[in-house]
Amino acid sequence: MDLNIMLPQLEAADEKDVETFLRQYIRENSHTFSFDQKEESLRSKLCQSVLSVLGRRVKPSCQKTCLETLRILSRDKRVLAPVATREGMLVLGAMARLSAGEEGDDNQNISQEDTLSEEEERVVVEALKCLCNVVYNSPAAQQVSVDVQLVQGLCATLRTARTWHHEVGLFTLRLLFLVSALRPDVRGVLRREWHAVKLLTEVLEHTLDVSWVGPYEAARPDPQALPMPAEDNERAMEALKALFNLTLSDTGGEEDDHHFRLIAAILRHLLMLKTETEEKTEEAHSHAINLLNNLPVSCLDVLIDVPVQGGLEIYGGKNMDAVQMLIDFMEKRMDKQGSNYKEGLTPVLSLLTEGSRHHREIRRYIKAQVLPPLKEVKIRPEIGTATRNKLVRLMTHVDMGVKQTAAEFLFVLCKESVDNLLKYTGYGNAAGLLVARGLLAGGRGETQYSEDEDSDTEEYKSAKPFINPITGHVEEPMPNPIEEMTEEQKEYEAQKLVNMFDKLSRQNVIRPMGVRPDGTLAPLEETLCDPAEDSGSDSD
Repeated sequence: MDLNIMLPQLEAADEKDVETFLRQYIRENSHTFSFDQKEESLRSKLCQSVLSVLGRRVKPSCQKTCLETLRILSRDKRVLAPVATREGMLVLGAMARLSAGEEGDDNQNISQEDTLSEEEERVVVEALKCLCNVVYNSPAAQQVSVDVQLVQGLCATLRTARTWHHEVGLFTLRLLFLVSALRPDVRGVLRREWHAVKLLTEVLEHTLDVSWVGPYEAARPDPQALPMPAEDNERAMEALKALFNLTLSDTGGEEDDHHFRLIAAILRHLLMLKTETEEKTEEAHSHAINLLNNLPVSCLDVLIDVPVQGGLEIYGGKNMDAVQMLIDFMEKRMDKQGSNYKEGLTPVLSLLTEGSRHHREIRRYIKAQVLPPLKEVKIRPEIGTATRNKLVRLMTHVDMGVKQTAAEFLFVLCKESVDNLLKYTGYGNAAGLLVARGLLAGGRGETQYSEDEDSDTEEYKSAKPFINPITGHVEEPMPNPIEEMTEEQKEYEAQKLVNMFDKLSRQNVIRPMGVRPDGTLAPLEETLCDPAEDSGSDSD
């Protein structure tokens, strides 16, 4: 429909004709996501006209049609000026039954939710969809949403979660996620004034149907139970994303510690659940892992401390089911072809690293799975299909973040002992970590670990003298290239090599480096002319 023709008709039309005009526009543009720039001013006027209609008392069917039109228009960030105003956002907030700012109170909001007809509920859903689009696409709308205290209305709606229909809940949570993601300054207000962490935790608890058997222990899911419904999984993931934003900075305090431990227990329960597809299960577990990374590491004991379910005696009675799920998740992400390791793998590696660093039982269990006692020493550590081989390959990954995270994980499993790490990886693969840590001369990291020693296999003990420390494996004997040379030939080749290095060094192609006594790298001339060493030497 030509907007030049429709707009004048829309201004003079009654409610029935408004619906007719707008339905035709919706039919023609429902799948449009790229708009003609020449009609920007016309679409902006259409936004204003639709808001004017919504400001009048019209039937729910007309409201729904207006909101569907506005949702299509809100895909274009260049025409949102009429909506991104105080009046426009308050109209949408009222349509979404969000008692924003002074426009209502929590009790009014709850009673309205309880009495919604099916048609009125569709109006609420469309209004929430519009708000999601507008907030996402318009910084001005983000500011106005803060000014009119839209988050207060969202938190009031969270209190009615047990009576939600799916889409009302889904888009309420999505809008809260968007506001908390795009406006970091609102996160503190949500936590302190509106207790959003507590409310979202309750939403998650209800959505996942958690049944408590202890202070921070959920009942084991029934193995015969049906997978979690897709709708519940969708809402749970939106709640997890919003909680992730709100827990990016730790406020501390006993109340926060309680909520964080409660969240950890709910996330442990989620890790034990399956959804209708393997892909959705992995996505839900990914969000759970991201959120676990935000929680204080002291809360991670909730993952293994489940007295009612019991655990493994060898690990002090701790239950390692959740840790095994994290290891399985890590394996899947490492095996996924063409995946983005930085986004998909580093969060679970970071979580396992910190869990291992601060919880002895977690480290012992993971090491038994990832770095079992060495038996095969004739193959390079980065070659093979075992978990250790895959992680060692990642130590030389092109992405610095992936490389460092994988190396740190293995280093912590080795109790931050350089000798233990080199045993499993070889010096060449570990060099990057050792340079970054200033441990090229050997030694240990700063974390204190238990004194229990790792026991070497007989195969490793017998092969140890023959292992190349650089490659980390026993190499086949190679012929000596200088065996048949005369002394003069050897001296000539040595001088030739020195000259080549000197030339490359003068041209700044390479820079010879040495290791200081403290294990850090320095230019070779500094390490050879260390004043501390020269002062104690005898002069000729």
